[in-house]
Amino acid sequence: MKILITGSNGLLGQKLVALLRQQAGVEVVATSRGANKLAGLYPNLRFVGLDVTDPARVGQVLAAEQPTHLIHTAAMTNVDECELNQEACWRQNVTAVEYLVGACARHNIHLTHLSTDFIFSGEAGPLAEEAQPAPVNFYGASKLAAEQLVQASAGPWAIARTVLVYGVAHKYGRTNLVLWVRNSLRAGEAIKVVADQWRTPTLAEDLAQGCWLLAREAAQGIYHISGDELLTPYTMALRVADYFGLDQRLIERVDASTFSQPAQRPVRTGFLISKAQRDLGYRPHTFAEGIGIVGAQSEITGKKNPPG
Repeated sequence: MKILITGSNGLLGQKLVALLRQQAGVEVVATSRGANKLAGLYPNLRFVGLDVTDPARVGQVLAAEQPTHLIHTAAMTNVDECELNQEACWRQNVTAVEYLVGACARHNIHLTHLSTDFIFSGEAGPLAEEAQPAPVNFYGASKLAAEQLVQASAGPWAIARTVLVYGVAHKYGRTNLVLWVRNSLRAGEAIKVVADQWRTPTLAEDLAQGCWLLAREAAQGIYHISGDELLTPYTMALRVADYFGLDQRLIERVDASTFSQPAQRPVRTGFLISKAQRDLGYRPHTFAEGIGIVGAQSEITGKKNPPG
């Protein structure tokens, strides 16, 4: 089995590299548009530069590497940036998927495509795979269009939808709620956290495990891969503060309307994951366990993620 990962410099991409390198009989090819951030950690890692928005390069790399499986994690995921730069968002999230779907089908490569809870309106979470998509922002619309391309593929495919992924990665500039809350409270900074949105937060290691299970089983269809606890960001923040023994009084409970953001957010998403549990044996960590894992990893690496 030879698995090619797009977006290997990202949070999920890095977790996939770490996980798949441990699997017997699995050859890993890491790809990213930028320079390989993992060279220092894995000197023997096979890395190939790949801009997924370049159709010629996509075809060239897949023909040369001949993977049996491809896990597509590369995407434009900043929701507000997608709203403000819709052409760039569409090129990265939809047009690139069209190129990958075509190349994978031509070479009979099993494609696992990452998607999001933001394809839903957020009126009735937690949601099963059969729920009707109705995105409320451009990011969600782009990811739904990508899903439709994948589902129309003549080749083998699986879609892994996920929710609010958090974790620690190497040389990774973006933050997540767990580290932001911990670092802010440690610095004595007051923070405002939304209490009228609901999600099932997902540890990056769990999402990587779910993607590996989809590839290993050559699964076909849509799977919800997330945590299984429906929480508000405010509740998450309180739990982070409690875990690290920090002052919860610094956390202000606010409504989403407090923030002026270009993109609307769905109110109540979160996923039901019984299909992945039943078909794949997927078992996510609890949010409390996830906080502990992220905390331990960030202390080891000396990670200092600023909020934003």
